[in-house]
Amino acid sequence: MDARVKPYEDKMGKAYEYLLSDYQTIRAGRANPHVLDKLKVDYYGTPTPIQQVGNITVPEARMIQIAPWEKSLIREIEKAIMSSDIGITPSNDGSVIRLVFPELTEERRKELVKDVKKKGEEAKVAVRNIRRDANDSFKKLAKTEVSEDEIKDLEDTVQKMTDKYIKDIDKAIEEKSKEILTV
Repeated sequence: MDARVKPYEDKMGKAYEYLLSDYQTIRAGRANPHVLDKLKVDYYGTPTPIQQVGNITVPEARMIQIAPWEKSLIREIEKAIMSSDIGITPSNDGSVIRLVFPELTEERRKELVKDVKKKGEEAKVAVRNIRRDANDSFKKLAKTEVSEDEIKDLEDTVQKMTDKYIKDIDKAIEEKSKEILTV
C-alpha cells in the first residue's frame, strides 16, 4: 500500500472500530457487560472504570452481577450506575450489586434501531470526510512532483477503501439492528 494512502486507511479503520465499540454499549435486551464500559467510579478521588474495582459476571441472560473488591465501593458503584444513561436501577445485598435487564418493549427496540442507524450514518459521514481530506491532499501533490495518473491511482485506491468501509458499516448496522429486534 502507498505510504500516502496509509494514514487515511488508519483513520477510516478507527472510525469503524469506534462505531463497533459504540454498538457494544447499546443494550439489546440481554445483559451485556460492555454497557458498563464508559462508567467510572470515584475510587479514592480518582475516576476509575468499574471493571477495575470489581468482578463483573453475567450469571443469567438478563442479569449482570458486580462484586466490588472493597465493600465500601458498593455505594459509589450504585451512584455511577444511577447517574448513567443505562436506565436500570441497581440492587445490592451488601456484598454484590445486581442489574436486572427488563425485556425491551417493541417501541424501545425501534428507538434503539433508529439510534443504531444514526450512529452508522455518522460513521459513514466520517469515512467520507476522510476520503475528501485524502483527495484534497492528493490534489496538492499534483502541483509538485506527482503525475496526474498517479493522483488518479491514489484517488481510486482511497475510493475502494471508502467503499469497503461503507459496506462494513452497513453490515454492522444490519447485524446490530437484527440483534435488537430479536425477542
